[in-house]
Amino acid sequence: MSYKALYRKYRPSEFSDVVGQEHITETLKSELSSGKIFHAYLFTGTRGTGKTTCAKILAKAVNCLSLKGGDPCGECEACRAIEDGEVMDIVEIDAASNNSVENIRELREQVNFTPANAKYRVYIIDEVHMLTLQAFNALLKTLEEPPAHVIFILATTEVHKLPSTILSRCQRFDFKRIEPQVICDRLKYVAEKEGFTITDNAANMIASIADGGMRDALSTLDLCVSADKNITEEVVAKVCGLAGNDYLLQFAECIRNLDAQGALLLTDRLYSASVDMLKLLGDLILHYRNLMIVKTVKGEHKPIVCSASHLQKLTEQASSYDIEDIVLTLRYLQDSAVKMQNGNRRSEMELMLVRLCSPSLRHDIDSLERRIAALEKMPRAKVTDTAKTETVSVVEAVAEIIPEVVTDNTVSDTVDTESDTDSEGLVDTEVWISVLEELSKSAPLLRGILNSSRAFIKGDFCLVDCENPQFAELMNSANGQYKESLRRAIETVVGRSFKLGPYKKRERVVVSDDPLDVIRNRLKALEVPGKQN
Repeated sequence: MSYKALYRKYRPSEFSDVVGQEHITETLKSELSSGKIFHAYLFTGTRGTGKTTCAKILAKAVNCLSLKGGDPCGECEACRAIEDGEVMDIVEIDAASNNSVENIRELREQVNFTPANAKYRVYIIDEVHMLTLQAFNALLKTLEEPPAHVIFILATTEVHKLPSTILSRCQRFDFKRIEPQVICDRLKYVAEKEGFTITDNAANMIASIADGGMRDALSTLDLCVSADKNITEEVVAKVCGLAGNDYLLQFAECIRNLDAQGALLLTDRLYSASVDMLKLLGDLILHYRNLMIVKTVKGEHKPIVCSASHLQKLTEQASSYDIEDIVLTLRYLQDSAVKMQNGNRRSEMELMLVRLCSPSLRHDIDSLERRIAALEKMPRAKVTDTAKTETVSVVEAVAEIIPEVVTDNTVSDTVDTESDTDSEGLVDTEVWISVLEELSKSAPLLRGILNSSRAFIKGDFCLVDCENPQFAELMNSANGQYKESLRRAIETVVGRSFKLGPYKKRERVVVSDDPLDVIRNRLKALEVPGKQN
């Protein structure tokens, strides 16, 4: 007799055996007890949370000859036949491989036949989101007016891909991720039944790996028991290729201390031990997620699956971290996980660690903000050569992201940015007076406000310099009539159409010895003069 996997052996046969989804099973039991049966059900949720299991129990329950509190009795002729797979009226369809309109048309022809040896013909369509649009349209007609003897149970992990027309015709049940403690209890129950042992920490580790899926948890348990009948944290880590808690703590220390050499040597050791780099990165992401939770969530109850001893280590490490650095590192790790999918995993892991341990190599906005914040904390009287070097590095990094920033280090004592206008420059005074005279015909109010104003041509823009605050209000009015009047007046006089915007005078900036002033002055070059149209 072939070996039966644990997740199959311990698959619930009635609603009362399903754990972690009581909000669904109790509702279904109540409806069945009252004889309330819908023609279409939709089960949605992440993988391994019990969708297919509940679909099979429901298929058995609607055909059961003697329900017990909404559960199939398991003893009547119909229940036994369904358990043995002898009932042809229970049809399971994998939409991933049967997703064409032809497949659904064939199904529509079948539903017209009455059940051969059951009360209802039940169609369980798994991964229903994989159906094509044409297939959904073909299925819709049957869902709208199904024969009285047909029940559809649709299951999906991606409910957002289903058309609203399908959703509106089903009774929907959302399966949630199963709580870690519930998974741990189930693992211990199975271990006791099977005659092997599992420690609390090992059960917690498997629950963490399973990420709310009971099927994945039992599959992992199956792998572990093949290696050792006494399952410990070490067994789980070895079987699953995990780095283990201590390695993750060491990585975090290397990153916090900017120790690139230590991080690379640690990576080499793990790589030589056949640890998968993508899995390692996933563990590291989870580690920093846990640090973020410990740093943020107060009180004893924290949404973290780990042993008490490891939680203490997390708490100690989080106390030496700023929350901003934790979040920034977490973002970097997640970005690298995407890149690692298609590239060389080891080199991507090493590149990521070197960047995390070398702030000068990180040129994203978040990293630059952290570096500027660190400079701002330095006492101005104690600005070192290292700080000045870091300042230049930050400015150059900003220039790499936004090329408009000038990165030369030769800065005069005063910078007259008001003279920095486009080569086309100031509009001739007589020309601007002619524009205002033209404007007086269509918008005399705006003409009065623009007394003593001037304008600059900057590329495709005409930038108006007007100190009267009412000018901005009229230009931003909802109906846009003043803006259009000014645009037409300029076009009539100049013979060319321009986009409009207010001219913003640039301040004269005095550059001190403070390295942060260099950064601030460079960034002023990024300012756009007001709202432009």
